[in-house]
Amino acid sequence: MSGTDAVNNRALLRWMPAVFVLIWATGFIVARYGMPYAPPFTFLLLRYLCSIACFAAWIAVARVRWPQSREQWLHLAVTGMLMHGGYLGGVWAAVKAGMGSGLSALIVGIQPVLTAIWLSAFGSAAHRVSARQWLGLGLGFAGLVLVVWRKLTEGSPGDMVTAVNLAWAVGALLCITAGTLYQKRWVAPCDVRSANTVQLIAAALVTAPLAWLEPEAMQWNAQSLGALAWSVLGLTLGGSSLLYLLIQRGAAASVASLMYLVPPTTAVMAWLLFGEPITVTTVAGIALTALGVALVVRSATRSANP
Repeated sequence: MSGTDAVNNRALLRWMPAVFVLIWATGFIVARYGMPYAPPFTFLLLRYLCSIACFAAWIAVARVRWPQSREQWLHLAVTGMLMHGGYLGGVWAAVKAGMGSGLSALIVGIQPVLTAIWLSAFGSAAHRVSARQWLGLGLGFAGLVLVVWRKLTEGSPGDMVTAVNLAWAVGALLCITAGTLYQKRWVAPCDVRSANTVQLIAAALVTAPLAWLEPEAMQWNAQSLGALAWSVLGLTLGGSSLLYLLIQRGAAASVASLMYLVPPTTAVMAWLLFGEPITVTTVAGIALTALGVALVVRSATRSANP
C-alpha cells in the first residue's frame, strides 16, 4: 500500500463514525414519513428484500466472495436476526403501537450501558470498560435524557405506554445489544456486502411471518416510496454496512456509545426539516452527549494505542 493510500484509509476511518451517525439518525425521519402509510413488518420485509436484490447485483458485478464456512453463515444469520429483524422490528412495532418516539429512543439508548455492563462482567481484560469510559457512558445517557425530555413530557395525546409496546421496545434494546456483542465475538472479518446480504436474508425469514399476519395494507404514495427508497439505499446499504465495519474495527463499548449521538442528530434534522423546536435543554443535552461519547471513544483509542 502506498503512502497516499494509507493516508486516505486513515481519513476514511476517521470519518466513518460521523457518517454512520448522520445516516442512522435519518431512520427516525424515515419512520415519520413512512409510518402513517405502512404496517411496520410489511415495510421492513420490503426493505430487506429490496436491499438483498441491490446487494446481490453489487456482489455479482464486483465478484465478491461469500463467507467460506458454514459456521460464518450461521453467525451472520444470528446477527441479522438480532440487529435487523429484532432491533428494527421492535422499534417500528413499538412506535406503531402508540409509544412516543422520545421514549422509544430513550429505551433503546440504554444499549451502551448494557454493553458496558456485559463487557465489565464477562469481557476480556483488553475490552473491559475503564472508569473514564463509565463516566462517559453516564454523561452520554444523561445528555440523551435531556435531548428527548420535551417529547417525554409533551408527547402527543396518542403517545402511550402499554405492556405490548413496552415489550417491543425492550426487545429491540436487547436485540441490538446482543447483536453487537455477538458480532464482535463470533463474526470473522469478511466482505461487508456478502455479510450484509446473509444478515438480511435471515432478517427477512423471521420478519415474513409477522408481515403476513398484519391486517393493514401498504399504501403506495410519494412518501412511502421515498421512505422505502432511502431505507434501502441509505440506511441498509450505507448505514448497516458502516455499522458492520465499525463493530469489526472498534471496541464494542465505543461503537455502542455512538448510538447516544443518534437522537441529538435526529433532533437537529427534525428542526431543519419539520420545524420542531430545539430548546436550551436540547442544546445542553447535545453538548453533554457529545462530551460523554468523546470520553468513551478517546479512552478506547488510548487503550488500543498506549
